[in-house]
Amino acid sequence: MITPEHPLPITRQCRLLDLARSSFYYRPKPLSARDLELMGAIDEIHLQYPFYGSRRIMHELRGRGYRVGRGHVSRLMRKMGIRAIWRRPRTTIPHPGHKVYPYLLRDMDITRAGQVWCADITYLPMARGFSYLVAVMDWASRRVLAWRLSNTLDTSFCAEALREAIARYGCPEIFNTDQGSQFTSDEFTGVLKDHDIRISMDGRGRWTDNIFIERLWRSVKYEEVYLKAYESLSEARRGLGEYFEFYNAKRRHQSLDYMTPDEVYWGTLPEMPVAV
Repeated sequence: MITPEHPLPITRQCRLLDLARSSFYYRPKPLSARDLELMGAIDEIHLQYPFYGSRRIMHELRGRGYRVGRGHVSRLMRKMGIRAIWRRPRTTIPHPGHKVYPYLLRDMDITRAGQVWCADITYLPMARGFSYLVAVMDWASRRVLAWRLSNTLDTSFCAEALREAIARYGCPEIFNTDQGSQFTSDEFTGVLKDHDIRISMDGRGRWTDNIFIERLWRSVKYEEVYLKAYESLSEARRGLGEYFEFYNAKRRHQSLDYMTPDEVYWGTLPEMPVAV
């Protein structure tokens, strides 16, 4: 909205918009190579020990030879969008004004495709930076229905993945996520409400409520991301596209009696009624 080419001086434009001049002139400082290396190490530690907080991760990093303080680790964890996972005494609202929905899957027998979908976001380290990956998964079959990459932790790329999954596969009965602000946002929940999909959300810090997609992240990272060290978002999109094709069509799961997600999805998907 503010442009140096405008006849009004920058000072006047900032005053009219109630914006500090320092905010206009601020340019974010890129992360250092050391911070990117630290974030990659933090991601590996968090994946292996999701219950570790910043203090334990700091000591694990020091054990690996990094000289780093707890404040620095905490800042990078916030940047990555990760936190220690443990049972908390009560549920708190993750974002002011966002409604949190109850968890609907407790004691539910989920046996067929389209019954429950879930979604989650994870941090992806790359050779020269990082990105965020969101995936929409069918719970019963573990099939990845849609995914998106973004270099910012916003809501739009999550809503785009959700819209694609619905456009390609119809609507599930229930959609489950954690309480992250991307999933409690009006943009994301609005899509679910528009399609009459029941909304379910994990208890705060209850990673086991959405365990299957947590296992997906482990597979994606150890079988693809850590082996490739993508140079760019375009390379990451190509690599992940190939991996998810393999994951859905060829990767056999012990928990699925060594069938592929595709086999379970199409084998348990209820037949649509034929219009007369």
